[in-house]
Amino acid sequence: MKSKSFKLKVIMFSILIAIAVGIIVNSSIKKNNIIKTNNKAEMISNKIKELKKQQEKDKEIKKQQQIKLQQERLEKTWKIGYDEFFEKKYIQAIETERQVIQEDSTFYKAYAVEGIALAYNGHFKEGIEQIDLSLKLKPNYGYARFNKALANELYGHYDEAIIWYKKDLEVEKFEWSYYGIASIFGRKGDIENTIKYLKQAIDINPTVKDVAKDEADFNNVRKYKEFNDLIVK
Repeated sequence: MKSKSFKLKVIMFSILIAIAVGIIVNSSIKKNNIIKTNNKAEMISNKIKELKKQQEKDKEIKKQQQIKLQQERLEKTWKIGYDEFFEKKYIQAIETERQVIQEDSTFYKAYAVEGIALAYNGHFKEGIEQIDLSLKLKPNYGYARFNKALANELYGHYDEAIIWYKKDLEVEKFEWSYYGIASIFGRKGDIENTIKYLKQAIDINPTVKDVAKDEADFNNVRKYKEFNDLIVK
């Protein structure tokens, strides 16, 4: 009886061990499956994040490309208006630059051309307002500073014109700003300052002499030898 009882106990113990091992193995398998599932989910999540980042990057690149294309197109339109101004087509220049501004209200160069075209077309106040808008957007924009000086000179505001020609020279050594100051002093018959600023203009661009030869603004200083020596040598 004892032998049978012992065998039964061994069998029962073996069964319990088998069950325990089964539970442990099953638990381990479940744990591994959970880890695998979590890893797979994390991989999918990372891939989704990477895909979103790439999509955002592609979207930003496309946006920047569109902005670049728009700016290139507006630059070409602005140049048309710029050329129209120098061809004395003031109304066309104004309309062209307004097209640019309508599409991009921050395109500061368009305000500068529109402003000077308005001034030459008989609208000084409106012209200065547009030039000031250009300077508000870009205070150190030399061409806007020059145009503000030129508009003031055109309407006989000579002291203000000199101030703005000099403001332009603070940001660029532009021969026509030196020339503008020289021409104002030429009208006044101030030979010393005429020579001073005209010489600086010629030093930058010798062809200025050819313009000065026929410039009516210098009629009051043509009697001086210094002036004639400067523009003929």
